[in-house]
Amino acid sequence: MNDKMKRIILAGGSGFLGRALAAHFLDLGWDVVTLTRSQQPSGGIGRQVTWDGCTLSSWQKELEGAAAVVNLTGKSVDCRYTARNRKEILDSRIKPTRVLGEAIRLCPQPPQVWLNASTATIYKHTFAGPWDESGEIGAAPEAKDEFSVEVARAWEQPFDEAQTPGTRKIAMRTTMVLGMGTNSVFPVLRRLVRLGLGGKMGSGRQFVSWMHQVDFCRAVEWLITHDNIQGPVNLAAPNPLPNQEMMKTLRQVCRVPIGLPATNWMLEVGAFFLRTETELIIKSRRVVPRRLIDSGFQFQFPTIREAFEDLSNRGT
Repeated sequence: MNDKMKRIILAGGSGFLGRALAAHFLDLGWDVVTLTRSQQPSGGIGRQVTWDGCTLSSWQKELEGAAAVVNLTGKSVDCRYTARNRKEILDSRIKPTRVLGEAIRLCPQPPQVWLNASTATIYKHTFAGPWDESGEIGAAPEAKDEFSVEVARAWEQPFDEAQTPGTRKIAMRTTMVLGMGTNSVFPVLRRLVRLGLGGKMGSGRQFVSWMHQVDFCRAVEWLITHDNIQGPVNLAAPNPLPNQEMMKTLRQVCRVPIGLPATNWMLEVGAFFLRTETELIIKSRRVVPRRLIDSGFQFQFPTIREAFEDLSNRGT
């Protein structure tokens, strides 16, 4: 990288994670460009450039000579998996990935690295040992995760197939990121606990993989600046834990002595009325960040208690 201001392109960067990354890299003095379908005159962070996520146009020039492109584009999976939503979930991931690959291929001076969002849900539902980046990929009927794994595979395929010989590529297999921003799960969990509903969910045995927002941003910076890392990387804290233990820890941090549990049938009813799917809760995701750890990355929040305490102190 040269001495001039480094530029990072955040595709689909107007959501929770995009805004966190924008703030992080602005603090580092980078030129932050967010590719967005609808610009936010008063709420945007950094420069905003309009794109449709499907076709090549003037936004391409922003990629020229960039230090990094981070693609976070994709419709939220926190919805009912109707035929229409399934199509939108897939299209909103596949099409932007394809068009970014084409744009990078056409750059005379391509970005140095392309990080594309993926999901740790790609790994098989397990109560056994944790999965690192070599973990088994696949769906399990008891986890009701067939569509989620299909999405993960379909998301990574056009990224893997993109012909970008001058650009290093990293598939970010990201777990649940905890933060205080809009659409983060932490405020929702804390609200449940404060209402006395913070007991185990389902069996409570299912493992939860997670990552603090601060470590997510630091890990992305680490991946950008370490030229020897490429391929799939798990973005997760090193200590996944069972749902029952996670909720107990949050109750302790919130100083709430009890929490009513939610049985499987209660989760099904709740998911129906909240227009979401129980797979987001009942699948056991036990994922560890082997490649990050092996590369020397140090977590600021390695345990969920540390993460919960920090976020509770930030919030009200």
